[in-house]
Amino acid sequence: MYFFYKKPLRLTCYLILVGGLNIFLGCASAPPENKGDICAIFEEKGSWYKAAKRASQNWGSPIPVMMAIIYQESGFERKAQPPRKRFLWIFPGPRPSTAYGYSQALDTTWEAYRQDTVNHGADRDDFGDAIDFVGWYNDKSHKQCGIKPNDAYHLYLAYHEGHEGYNRRTYKTKTWLIEVAKKVSNRSNTYRHQLQRCQKRLEDPWWWPF
Repeated sequence: MYFFYKKPLRLTCYLILVGGLNIFLGCASAPPENKGDICAIFEEKGSWYKAAKRASQNWGSPIPVMMAIIYQESGFERKAQPPRKRFLWIFPGPRPSTAYGYSQALDTTWEAYRQDTVNHGADRDDFGDAIDFVGWYNDKSHKQCGIKPNDAYHLYLAYHEGHEGYNRRTYKTKTWLIEVAKKVSNRSNTYRHQLQRCQKRLEDPWWWPF
């Protein structure tokens, strides 16, 4: 019989020095230690499997596909944002887009998700909301672009280009994007094989108390 224990949650905490005093700003959940192993991710992040399973049930998008997209978009960084452009090579300028959080959803697309799902309190830096967004978007890609739910390669192209862009085949002129989509597809396949090894114990109510 095997026993599995969840690792302690790793936190990144922030302090700011003001007038000689350390002011505590709070803590943020750090990304998983082993991003390449979906079993290790779910064993470290106790609530993530339940959130991923719920999103998969809501939208019919396989867990490995959604997780591979999030890996590519943010590396599981909660507050990920595109790097700022530089002004005169020194001063930080504006960011190239409003992409933010685990899913790197844009402001407008996130608002469309909130309205469509009536989940007005959803936050892009909340993993449960973010993976549900990815499932929702993949479901839209299935309906609007005819992409199969387990086709991580084409789902990622639609995720990046938008549904109208995908249907116009804008990705065909972007060799770099096609290579990234291949990486997402390969990672989805890797995650799928890994999950087959550990999904039974993730479903075990003894191991899963929440």
